[in-house]
Amino acid sequence: MQNYVGVVTKAGAPGRALHLFMASFVVWWILLALFNQFPGIDLAVTDSVFSEANCTVLTRLEKSCGAFPLDRGTFFPAVRNILYMVPYFAVVFMLGALAYARWERGLAWKTERTESVIAALLSLALGCGVIVNLFLKTFSGRPRPRDTLFFGGDLDFVQAGSFAGKCLKNCSFISGEASSAGWLFCLILLLPERWRLPVGVPLAVVSIVTPVLRVLMGAHYLSDVVLGWLSSVVVFAGMLAVFEAMRRPAAT
Repeated sequence: MQNYVGVVTKAGAPGRALHLFMASFVVWWILLALFNQFPGIDLAVTDSVFSEANCTVLTRLEKSCGAFPLDRGTFFPAVRNILYMVPYFAVVFMLGALAYARWERGLAWKTERTESVIAALLSLALGCGVIVNLFLKTFSGRPRPRDTLFFGGDLDFVQAGSFAGKCLKNCSFISGEASSAGWLFCLILLLPERWRLPVGVPLAVVSIVTPVLRVLMGAHYLSDVVLGWLSSVVVFAGMLAVFEAMRRPAAT
């Protein structure tokens, strides 16, 4: 099993995961407050990647016309689709690793390593699945940049953390793909040391490129991807802390 799934020894030290959870949780709320109070940050970043065009006579005066160049054509959308699938491949691999451990070790398959993998999978389900996609993206109401009046859409802009927007489903706050990308970055902690470079570096690249593309393509504001990415770190660390707490009495 250890040939397939590993965990950094220091990451499993008592209290480390809890400290990471607390620190990332506080930082998440600080960043939300910053983006909420200074919405110009989101607007400036999105405006820098938006190409404005002359409006037609039939277009409303208050509406801006133009497009996000990277959202056109086939190359960047294709790259986005490929990156979108990477977390699914990671899930399949991790489930396969757990099945292999069960087959190889029998009833003794549960170890600190396999528990860390289970914690990672649960954090994906809770964070990206329930918190981000089922709750925030469904009820936040924040329109995506390409859907707002400032950037060629028909809806009013609302700042991060506001639930006053008119988006009805699959809304912008927060980014689901950035959330899954943040989860991928957390998986680097679970890699054996010998895999840290050949596997960890590509995971880190995918984890950064994915949210950047979402901003460049007009699908999300900067705050959506930053808070989406960090949300997975919060949930991932929280889940590891829970497993640490469950494991600690048996170790004493």
